[in-house]
Amino acid sequence: MAAAELSLKARALRLLSQREHSRLELGRKLARYAQEGDDVEALLDLLEQNRWLSQERFSEALIHRRSARYGNGRIVAELQSHGIRGEELDRLKQGLASDETARCVEVWQRKFGSVAEDVQQRNKQMRFLLQRGFSQRAVQTALKGSEHFEE
Repeated sequence: MAAAELSLKARALRLLSQREHSRLELGRKLARYAQEGDDVEALLDLLEQNRWLSQERFSEALIHRRSARYGNGRIVAELQSHGIRGEELDRLKQGLASDETARCVEVWQRKFGSVAEDVQQRNKQMRFLLQRGFSQRAVQTALKGSEHFEE
């Protein structure tokens, strides 16, 4: 016997109970299950009105999950892909910028732990950090080694 079909609102609440979602992401997931007469946008508005869906909480959760491993560029790109724009994005960028160098040094320390001995190793370390989305300035500081870093 098949399980009873969940309503769109029940699906949304189940998804939100597992983790925070952006409005765009939740809308995409719910659109797959929407039937004729279902208004996904109205449901999303209701969820936001009741504070079950929050772009601010989603953004903070994403930053918290990603900041220990990735740089500002990568985190900001992911936020934008989830529909975070405008003043909210600018505010989040400012918050991220304050500790990017420290996070970059920490990632470098975990991955490599010692200053590169030759150009080939230095380039490898630089590529790794740049691919993680760290700024050029943060990477340059990290490549000097943790003993050269002052917060």
